[in-house]
Amino acid sequence: MLTSEELKSIIESGEGYNVEFKVRVPNKVKELTEEVCAFANAAGGVLVIGVSDNNIIQGIKIDNTKRSAIQDSINDINPHLYCPLYSVVVEGNEVWVIEVPSGPQKPYTLSGAIYVRQGPNSQKITSVEQMRDFFQQTNRIYFDEGSCKEFDIEKDIDSINFEEFRINAGLSQAVSRAQIIRNLKLTSPNDTFKNGSVLFFGSAPEKFFEKAVIRCVAFESTNKNQIIDDKVYGGPLMQQFHLAMQWLKGKLNIRYEIKGSGPRDEIWEIPETAFKEAIINALSHRDYYDKGARITIELFTDRVVITNPGGLVSAISPKDFGTKSHSRNPLIFGLFERIHMVEQIGSGIGRIRNEIEKSGLPSPEFKTEGMFTVTFNRPEKDFRKDNLEETREKTREKTREKIVRLIKANSSITINELASEIDITEKGIEYHLKKLKEDNIIQRVGSDKDGKWVVIN
Repeated sequence: MLTSEELKSIIESGEGYNVEFKVRVPNKVKELTEEVCAFANAAGGVLVIGVSDNNIIQGIKIDNTKRSAIQDSINDINPHLYCPLYSVVVEGNEVWVIEVPSGPQKPYTLSGAIYVRQGPNSQKITSVEQMRDFFQQTNRIYFDEGSCKEFDIEKDIDSINFEEFRINAGLSQAVSRAQIIRNLKLTSPNDTFKNGSVLFFGSAPEKFFEKAVIRCVAFESTNKNQIIDDKVYGGPLMQQFHLAMQWLKGKLNIRYEIKGSGPRDEIWEIPETAFKEAIINALSHRDYYDKGARITIELFTDRVVITNPGGLVSAISPKDFGTKSHSRNPLIFGLFERIHMVEQIGSGIGRIRNEIEKSGLPSPEFKTEGMFTVTFNRPEKDFRKDNLEETREKTREKTREKIVRLIKANSSITINELASEIDITEKGIEYHLKKLKEDNIIQRVGSDKDGKWVVIN
């Protein structure tokens, strides 16, 4: 049974892959049982009654009649599953808890239907494809839910990465690391770190899973004949993401836009958001059981190709691609969801397409058979060079505007004085004065020594 402090910590951490809140017992008690069934078919979890979706403890009283109704409904799950139901007082409020184990006899059904946990939501399996995928996963177990017995939590965890996750997930500093590990169910029943936990929080997951890395390769042209850069990035998954993004930033053309007095905006030749979505998608959904392949990012002069092992899961049909989400790695997906890097509704592919469309580039190409591949086409013209010339011309225009204003204020101003006011060389001033005269904007009246400037237009 959970203690008051443990339960308080779970509530503060919020809903997720292993935690569900209900503010009250629903009129149809079966709705609770559906959540229980979903937890049993995944990694187990805790269902807390008397807490709102926004983590507010409201408390609830459950009489013996309603308690019996809940227990009877849970008993309808087949095969039979023992789930303790009990109350705990948290901050003076009584809440009720249903603890659900990860069932050893999957699949568990309720009224003949299978329910599974996907990220922070429960889902009823309705199609043949989804059932086929579920049984496939049940037979081999989700990779990220498997135990990594060689991992030493004290020695092999990346403490800095763990604290960054705590901050990004909005978890209180008052909650101990050990409690967060328990709350998020990062360990197996034998207290060993799960594979997904190692990938997300281990300092060097590649020690345990050799191919769990990202390889970034740049080629000299449009083919693979000549490699000009080749990097392999390991470490926790978020570190791999950041390093891959930095590598791309160093290789692609980027221009800068300054709006008002604020910071300058980086504009990538291929939208940065599209790369973020594609790389997080690869890390979340790749088939980590495939020990012969790794995520690769290939940069050519005309395109960028991101590939990860594993095509579409059978629960997602080609016609549903980009509109529905189903993860091979629900623990990893749930951790990314907690730090707001993914969304459950399958909107990532849509955002990629939208960003590419807004940039005016050709639509990205997706291949979902065998290996999952997305190809981004690079701009045909020199993105950075064209923008650089545009920026230079805007700078020249601003310089000439300043010269005209200074001449209006003092028609006798000298080249030396203009250079000092604008902070460029005298030769630069002479260049701009020549252009202004050619454009019939200003003219010189009188001698160079005693004459004056006149603004014509």
